[in-house]
Amino acid sequence: MVHVCVVGAAGGIGQSLSLLLMRQMPYGSTLSLFDVVGAPGVAADLSHIDNAGVTVKYAAGKIGVKRDPALAELAKGVDVFVIVAGVPRKPGMTRDDLFKINAGIILDLVLTCGSSSPKAVFCVVTNPVNSTVAIAAQALKKLGCYDKNRLLGVSLLDGLRATRFINEARKPLTVSQVPVVGGHSDVTIVPLFHQLPGPLPDEATLAKIVTRVQVAGTEVVKAKAGRGSATLSMAEAGARFALKVVEGLTGAGNPLVYTYVDTDGQHESEFLAIPVVLGKTGIVKRLPIGRLAPSEEKILKAALPTIQKNIAKGNEFAKANL
Repeated sequence: MVHVCVVGAAGGIGQSLSLLLMRQMPYGSTLSLFDVVGAPGVAADLSHIDNAGVTVKYAAGKIGVKRDPALAELAKGVDVFVIVAGVPRKPGMTRDDLFKINAGIILDLVLTCGSSSPKAVFCVVTNPVNSTVAIAAQALKKLGCYDKNRLLGVSLLDGLRATRFINEARKPLTVSQVPVVGGHSDVTIVPLFHQLPGPLPDEATLAKIVTRVQVAGTEVVKAKAGRGSATLSMAEAGARFALKVVEGLTGAGNPLVYTYVDTDGQHESEFLAIPVVLGKTGIVKRLPIGRLAPSEEKILKAALPTIQKNIAKGNEFAKANL
């Protein structure tokens, strides 16, 4: 029914994400797995799960090979690419520290996948998302197949965290989704708690929750003490997001998601995490951010220069290396 390819499937995020997709994809779907190390093992492992409705395929790449022919072949006929390949954060590292390594990886992977399936939806998880989405856009433009409605930066983990933290603070009052806009790094993350129904904690408490959402990635990196970053929660966020994309593509629904995308000239920034409605062609509608409290306006205004700087950094890298 639908063909999803996880690029970076043997990594810390990729393995769990692939398992979650395997369990929830529509009957008759295909799940393809690619990585430069470990892909055959992950594929064998998943193929033992008694979900006969999902076919598992894989390709094993080679480290250092550009435009890997194994990926190019596997990528044919794919509807959704979920790109999680790259290096994770380690203690003391920021998302920007990852840039030099992950920028080159994302550029090469998008060029390879886009050449094989130019009409696929690209879900970019690889950090720093504020920059890697811009790089992916330039790669697709180079191929002549850029569609602003089919390139999505996965920022949903910020929404999962915001929802968890505010629900803990407001028990027994809970919500299923907190709107989170802006970017996907530190101070660029803007949770919109004031759009939620019902009473909120006092402003001081709310400010602490906002800060915790913004630095939650670092919280996990420190807690893992050198053994990785947010792999499990990111896998959950990535799988939920990819399944929403699948829901839209297959016509099963028109889900509303918050995602870092080309704003189509509707905002000050070329890319921004905003609410969108998904459908059979990817994004079918960009929605207004909605009412902002003064504190939220302040955070978003402060975030924009950083987001724009991140985008410029991605654009400059891509143009210099294409």
